[in-house]
Amino acid sequence: MILDMFNHVFPRSYFDKYINVPGPRDLGKRMVNVPSVIDLDVRFRIMDEFDDYAQIISLPAPPLETLGAPDKTPEAARIANDGLAELVRKYPKRFPAFVASLPLNNPEESVKETTRAVKELKAAGIQLFTNVLGKPLDAEEFRPIFDEAARLDATIWLHPARTALFTDYATEKKSRFEIWWCFGWPYETTAAMSRIVFAGIFDRHPDLRIVTHHLGGMVPYFEGRAGLGWDQLGSRTSDEDYGALLRSMKMTPLEYFHKFYGDTALSGALPATRCGIDFFGSDHVVFASDAPFDPQPGMFIRESIRVIENLGLAPADREKIYSGNAIRLCKLAT
Repeated sequence: MILDMFNHVFPRSYFDKYINVPGPRDLGKRMVNVPSVIDLDVRFRIMDEFDDYAQIISLPAPPLETLGAPDKTPEAARIANDGLAELVRKYPKRFPAFVASLPLNNPEESVKETTRAVKELKAAGIQLFTNVLGKPLDAEEFRPIFDEAARLDATIWLHPARTALFTDYATEKKSRFEIWWCFGWPYETTAAMSRIVFAGIFDRHPDLRIVTHHLGGMVPYFEGRAGLGWDQLGSRTSDEDYGALLRSMKMTPLEYFHKFYGDTALSGALPATRCGIDFFGSDHVVFASDAPFDPQPGMFIRESIRVIENLGLAPADREKIYSGNAIRLCKLAT
């Protein structure tokens, strides 16, 4: 069995009200031009190409907080999550679970929606974006969301968020050539993971489960810098006592990074996938394709399977990545 842990769909009611509107730009423009993100007949034809294959569904970008003011986005979250829950009820073999979206520009309502989605709608967990309109996830106002996820024993899916307005150079007004996406998203994921580590969120909630999109961003490939480099935290900084922070941590920075999970959504990159599995271990890697945003229908699923099949993994490790870890993280019946 293959459980695809990080792929995206728009419920029709949410799509019509918030996405399929005049003048979509950038990511929004792309979304309305991907048929299988909304058309289930198209999506199911693609899924049928793969044996014993199902998807854990979540909303794609843009984040809810970009859609309106804090008093408006809670309604968008409810419409989205009700729609995702309905898809799971209607097509349980296709979509055995969903991930709830939150109105992150309204932290109080985000906590309430987390509780409602997990307790009433039976969401497997919540999706957080790596920043909230430019604010870091370790800001004090977002701590209650992590607290509630931990209280409910709900998994967190961490999705990068960055637009062309995040410039590559301080002298420019926008990022060019989609660098903001190609390399900016992995950096976004890495920065958010780092802030979670140094904010002590894993010390506060040692059993918290966070699945990072695209196999942990840059972390596996910079293990040495995050290891021996951050073991010297504070040696390069004179205006803050990071040395005291390092001494207060219960583990080394690198050990905290091993607590995250990573997914295999790397567009078919075999060496990068091997690196990520070596870093996180087979117990902390889940299969994901990032469908349906591939250049050709089904390509990301097909390529992600090809990579797993060509890594020379032990059968038990391959089973964990394909489905075992997802079943555990989503608390699915077997």
